Amino acid sequence: MTKSVFIDGAAGTTGLEIAERLDGREEFTLITLDGDKRKDAKARRDALNDADFAILCLPDDAVADAVAMVSSTSTAIIDASSVHRVDPAWTYGFRELEAAQRSKIAGSKRVSNPGCYPTGFLALVAPLVAAKLIPDDWPYTVNAVSGYSGGGKAMIERFAKEGEIGFRAYGLDMAHKHLPEMQVHAGLALPPLFAPSVIRAFRGMLVEVPLPISVMPGSDSAEEMRDCLAAHYAGSPLVNVHMDIAPSELLIFEDQAPTDMLDLYLMASGDGRQIRLVAMLDNLGKGASGAAVQNLNIMAGLDELAGLRV
Repeated sequence: MTKSVFIDGAAGTTGLEIAERLDGREEFTLITLDGDKRKDAKARRDALNDADFAILCLPDDAVADAVAMVSSTSTAIIDASSVHRVDPAWTYGFRELEAAQRSKIAGSKRVSNPGCYPTGFLALVAPLVAAKLIPDDWPYTVNAVSGYSGGGKAMIERFAKEGEIGFRAYGLDMAHKHLPEMQVHAGLALPPLFAPSVIRAFRGMLVEVPLPISVMPGSDSAEEMRDCLAAHYAGSPLVNVHMDIAPSELLIFEDQAPTDMLDLYLMASGDGRQIRLVAMLDNLGKGASGAAVQNLNIMAGLDELAGLRV
């Protein structure tokens, strides 16, 4: 049976990419609002309640109003904002986080899409913490770079206007909105020290967590950690754990190709006293639109890879 989908915020970067992934799929029909209707409260309310699935691609401060408009018990919601990512009433939509996550998503009417940076961080850290190979009370550092599309229309416009800027560090107040999500879903006692930045590439992301394991309690074996990650993601069609020797370099291109894959690396120093955990993903793919479509597929009881770039 065909399911109806309404993307609230369909004109934004994430919404456009979700619609692109759904284009031509016979399982879904898109409910669309043209022109001024996109901001008309009644039109939006009707669309939200008529849809089998509503995907919210809205600024954080607009999400509460949208959720409040939904009175239909049959409308399932996927929220792509950061508002509900640590809300226990919502299911966290990172399918690969743990073995039971897929069934939780499948049975939920309220799913919160993960953030792009947290997807990389959690993919690396959460399985190792759960296996007690690294401590849950360590002050972890996260260094990350993203394509500028992750900042939405405002950031895209800034990079277009300020052509001389190649690198932009931000979140310097150390109060980034992704921190609660990283801490809660990794099971950490402390929020990580998060150093995000934006580069002159439209899409793409690299998230790195350095581990000085010589002074950390837990495993001192890079091989054991790598095996843990490989076992956790065994059989996953979207997550690659690279088991070979460290690459000489990891690159993000200005015209990076879209993908919904997530690549994980664990590199160790020659003496084994230092480790660099690195995740590479598309901030608009597995970090946003691709994850939303994956969750939609699961909630609709379909092949979770349908419409994804694998």
